[in-house]
Amino acid sequence: MLTKTKLVLIAASFLFGATLASTQTKRLVETRNAALRYWMAFAELQDPPTDKATAELLEKTAAGEAPWDEARLGPILDKNEDAILAMQRATKLPECDWGLEYARGPRASIAYVPRARVLARLNTLYGLRMAARGKTQEAIDTWLAGIQFSQHLTQGGGLIFSLIAKMNLLSNFNALTQSAQSGSWSNLQRKQVENVIRVIPGTGFDWSEALWHEQAVLEQGAAQMAQANNSRVYYEEMMGKPAPENFEPPNTSDNVAFQKLMGVAEATLRLPPEQAQDRLRALQESVKTLHTFYRETTPSFTRINDARAEVQAARERLLNTLSK
Repeated sequence: MLTKTKLVLIAASFLFGATLASTQTKRLVETRNAALRYWMAFAELQDPPTDKATAELLEKTAAGEAPWDEARLGPILDKNEDAILAMQRATKLPECDWGLEYARGPRASIAYVPRARVLARLNTLYGLRMAARGKTQEAIDTWLAGIQFSQHLTQGGGLIFSLIAKMNLLSNFNALTQSAQSGSWSNLQRKQVENVIRVIPGTGFDWSEALWHEQAVLEQGAAQMAQANNSRVYYEEMMGKPAPENFEPPNTSDNVAFQKLMGVAEATLRLPPEQAQDRLRALQESVKTLHTFYRETTPSFTRINDARAEVQAARERLLNTLSK
């Protein structure tokens, strides 16, 4: 027959077991948002040397215009390895939301953009260092991570993000092309890279979406200007120069004209660069007919298309190299 003490002990053991089971069923849930991890990587960044010679060497090496220099560049990567590896891990996450404050229009913070550019360049250099050490697979994985970073960087952002991502894509495409040309790759490595590159759009990413975000920001800026106590002061704060004489913020017809022109430009940017070229050149001339604010802030359609063509050409060179 069970005593009262034994009953208490048995009840306590059941309670402990139930509590333990409940605890064991819980799992630590990690974020799916790569942007949060990229922010952590940015926080780990150590500012590279600012002297002109080193800065130029960093740029030229990342662009494939100078050979890897371990003595001069190795210490920079050593100091930033934690940031680089954190970035690479983040590229494996499925989502990327930078949390931009769209309601602030042109005043929305994009403070992370310079650090994203630095980190992208350091990652490319990290791959070059791996290649120089004969670690071909590590180099390939590094450059592919850099390409995915470019894809994430453009999520929900305007043209400044696309231009930084374009620079990063080109450096990684070129690094992969040069490495593949060395003849040291296995067939499996060639297939690995080809499978990734073929999924990427011909021009890298959706430039029309980036232009749409640019349009939304400018429309928000025009609305804020119209609501400001002094539209001339607002204009000067945004543009960095005094407003023209007799300046008035864009009215409804000005806004409609801008929206119509941007809509056509966005549609045209969905065409291949060679097909879009003449149309965008004509649209660029039409920008001159817009309100002063829109005329001053609308990005160059032809330069966007030139950037698209540059990415397309680099991608095709890499795919051609892989097919040989």
